[in-house]
Amino acid sequence: MLLTVVGNSGSFPGPDSPASCYLVTGEDAAGRTWRIVLDMGNGALGALQRYVDLHTIDAIMLSHLHPDHCVDVGGLHVAVKWDPRGWRGARIPVYGPSMLPGYLNQLHMLPAEHSMDTEFDFHVWQAGRSVTVGPFTVTPHAVNHPCPEPFALRVEYRGPNGTEVLTYSGDTDACDELVSAARDADVFLCEAAYEEGREDHLRGIHLTGRRAGETADAAGARRLLLTHLPVWNDPRTTEAEAAGVYHGAVSVARVATTYDVAGPTDRSFDALSPAGPGD
Repeated sequence: MLLTVVGNSGSFPGPDSPASCYLVTGEDAAGRTWRIVLDMGNGALGALQRYVDLHTIDAIMLSHLHPDHCVDVGGLHVAVKWDPRGWRGARIPVYGPSMLPGYLNQLHMLPAEHSMDTEFDFHVWQAGRSVTVGPFTVTPHAVNHPCPEPFALRVEYRGPNGTEVLTYSGDTDACDELVSAARDADVFLCEAAYEEGREDHLRGIHLTGRRAGETADAAGARRLLLTHLPVWNDPRTTEAEAAGVYHGAVSVARVATTYDVAGPTDRSFDALSPAGPGD
């Protein structure tokens, strides 16, 4: 399973990165490559097209309904509906909180007769209930963030070397459910929007690097990849906070980079390679 960081900027796009968006790819037993997109925040749709033909997306999976995690799905609707060349394929499955269809329709001020149901096949997350897309099984875990129905997503991939696990935190503070979602994950892709000594007193919103590291350690995750850092955060500070309490390999996610989820466990957590079209 390969993880491409399309966007890693926290809360809004930065000068060098869109907001949260991650492309996950893997082959099935027949050699067919499957592609799922985890979140699609501000600015993500443009950057996503560097790595994948939009027609080949097999599913979009949204952690919650804050704009920096979902708003560019509205742009994808335009790409699907109004492409004069026609759309090569069926409706795109979109998984998310129960309010998602209404949110997107309001985004475009669409009347009921022009609902996005004609372009998207909407599915509602149920905490703990897994869904399967190709070789991927994804289980949502309810987490701790101030919005309706926030979820962390545990992605299990059945590949030639057995099962690989990627857990994506979405946005959340520390909670038991996040530990469960990340249990024994090969890679824990975890937000760390806050810093110790600056926002650590704020609870129920985001993690600090330290709290992300503590969660990864409690879960027994093999590697920790920190993400969702706002532009005012110093990545070195966030990584040092996590490394002080987590005993596995840790790094800050690099935009436009592809990671091998089942790759080496060395402390440096080097990237597999820069991502390119078709990765």
